[in-house]
Amino acid sequence: MELMQFSAIMLLTLLTLKLLLLPRKVGVPTHVSLARWLMAAGIILLDIQFLLQYTLGLRAMGVTQAVLVNLIIFIPSSWSICLSVLYLQRQGRVNRVNKYVGGIVWAISLLLLGTAAAIDGEPLFSDTPELHWAEVISSMLYLLMQGYYSGLHLKNLRSMRRALQNYYDSDMDGMLLWMRFSIMVLIILAMMVPMLIFVKSKGLAAFGILFFFGIFYMVDSFSNYVVSSAPKRMQEAEDSEEATTNSDATTNKNITEENTDQLQHVERAVTQWTSQGGHLQVGIKLPNAAEAIGIPQYQLSTWLKQQGLTYANWMTDLRIEEAKRMLTEHPEWNNETVAQQCGFSDRTYFQKKFKEKTGLSPAEYISKQ
Repeated sequence: MELMQFSAIMLLTLLTLKLLLLPRKVGVPTHVSLARWLMAAGIILLDIQFLLQYTLGLRAMGVTQAVLVNLIIFIPSSWSICLSVLYLQRQGRVNRVNKYVGGIVWAISLLLLGTAAAIDGEPLFSDTPELHWAEVISSMLYLLMQGYYSGLHLKNLRSMRRALQNYYDSDMDGMLLWMRFSIMVLIILAMMVPMLIFVKSKGLAAFGILFFFGIFYMVDSFSNYVVSSAPKRMQEAEDSEEATTNSDATTNKNITEENTDQLQHVERAVTQWTSQGGHLQVGIKLPNAAEAIGIPQYQLSTWLKQQGLTYANWMTDLRIEEAKRMLTEHPEWNNETVAQQCGFSDRTYFQKKFKEKTGLSPAEYISKQ
């Protein structure tokens, strides 16, 4: 147990240093810098927790002693980490309720634990029924807090993925894969912590391995994300989504409900653009496509919504149809050539999407022709 605690202290210290020593460019934009400091604060608190467990030998004293320290420190640590992800997702636009839910849970837990320790008439680190039940209730409050933040994380993640699909011409989900996995890790840990912090020794090793792996992956991926171009690209997509949503509501209503002529104009303009091969350019974003078509961005977005499509799926469908034609007319072409001619970023992505859309690999499609 002592070896595991010492290993945790070393790992968390290194992760903290990585967060604190990130390049200065993470200071822009502001919300990314704030997310970094919140993540660092959460990891520092975890480090302090394991340091106290290791130096004071609380686990050896008994379950109550270890649980008390776990709750007092782990709740604000989890709160800080959850806020870090939330600030990154919402570009700093976090309302007061979401900011302070974790603080309220922590305050209630401190009140419960302090009251239980005061009324039982025993020293602070004594095993008493009052303190035990205060710890159980505090653990449940922590679970509710983590569930609340995880729900927000998942909701925001769906919005981020939608914004990417409605802005870029290809699947950008890989950019947020770490975030989806990290949210799942936080949910799993939240479900397991209230149970396992009451376990004396057995089972802690397996949980510890999962815990350390999850925290390491989250912090390492977070660090790589914030120093990359991903936050800027994500902000571009979300700003475009917001601009489209906030377009003139009256004009938008006319397009969708009343002005059939204008809708037909969009249809004709889109058809002309695709017939000229405009969709075969690599890396053409929604605003660029709308400009090339000759219509406002919000009109193209509205038209796509009426078709039940995202921009990325629409472009992929068009390119797959072109790829089918090329494979039929030029079966001797390799996948690299077809991918370049059809506007796909690379051969691997082309093969993946072709298989998804047709159920066949390019080679299998040619053989069936």
